[in-house]
Amino acid sequence: MAAVTKPATRPIAVIGPTATGKSALALDLAEQLGGEIINIDAMQQYRGMDIGTAKLPIGERRGIPHHQIDTLDVTETATVARYKDAATTDVETLLDQGKAPIIVGGSMMYIQSLLDDWQFPATDAEVRAKWEARLAEIGVRALHQELARIDPDAATTILPTDPRRTVRALEVIELTGKPFAASAPTIGEPRWNTLIVGVDRDTTELDARIAQRTEQMFAEGLVDEVRELLGAGLREGVTASRAIGYAQVLAAVDGTHDLAAAAELTTQGTRRYVRRQRSWFKRDHRIHWFDGGAAGLAEDVVRLL
Repeated sequence: MAAVTKPATRPIAVIGPTATGKSALALDLAEQLGGEIINIDAMQQYRGMDIGTAKLPIGERRGIPHHQIDTLDVTETATVARYKDAATTDVETLLDQGKAPIIVGGSMMYIQSLLDDWQFPATDAEVRAKWEARLAEIGVRALHQELARIDPDAATTILPTDPRRTVRALEVIELTGKPFAASAPTIGEPRWNTLIVGVDRDTTELDARIAQRTEQMFAEGLVDEVRELLGAGLREGVTASRAIGYAQVLAAVDGTHDLAAAAELTTQGTRRYVRRQRSWFKRDHRIHWFDGGAAGLAEDVVRLL
């Protein structure tokens, strides 16, 4: 590990769209600051979902501990509330140890829940059952369209193939009488005085990187990974089975389309997700943005501390 160039002072969150180079920057920062990584990518929580989530192999982690990776089975439902509690403990433990928490990922609500202490409205069984019945009646895409009519901003941050979060958003809207985002905290001083760093790239460049990443995932065995996870219950997983890449390969396994189409749909889905991420992040004035392709990124970030 490289020598520590500056003592830990506060957490650094490395966020931004997918495929921009966040993981490499986070590793560089952890080396320079004597820190450890805290994952904030929802799907990297799943054991066995490695290739399709671009999870950094253990051998490429430079000996730096990673937290909130491989914490769930694919049959378990990932929730923002569970993540927030677990990651909060990680951050505070590292700070108590004098180590810099390097929080890295692009899951939008997870980021805001952790850095802004988002308190989620309680669930209501009757209201939840109403929307789940509506889901069963018309299907997830039609229900997502209903959400878009009621709360367009919420719909832009939730995949139209995500039934659980669509139902939850509609439940919160009905319970509070306000848009889903209104339950979010006001963007102010981030918890622990966290330095928030955004990594992005030119859209044309990023589109090419996404296409290349998708091609590499399929070449490295994404289809075999999905087939293996089927034996672990992937198809029954509420959130895991909806992940970009996994959902498209599952459809190919079921004969809905071929693998070439699965790869193209994965690329398209990732690009749409990038647009949602950019829309979400652009509201946050605290983010210090950097070009993921620039040299000396870690040094530039450390100078902000």
